[in-house]
Amino acid sequence: MLVRNKVRELKGGDLLHVLATDPTTERDLEQFCQFMKHDYVAFQRGEWEGDDEVLQFWIRKSE
Repeated sequence: MLVRNKVRELKGGDLLHVLATDPTTERDLEQFCQFMKHDYVAFQRGEWEGDDEVLQFWIRKSE
């Protein structure tokens, strides 16, 4: 829901960087992008500013 609301604020072609800790977020964001026709640009698993196991996602809003 938070990602959906943030994507609404973006212009077509803008890139959103999402940080998450819940492993199910990967599946949820892939399905969200597919349903809404946004580009699921990249996914990375690792540390973020010292936190352990943070998931990073990049989504490009459709035009």
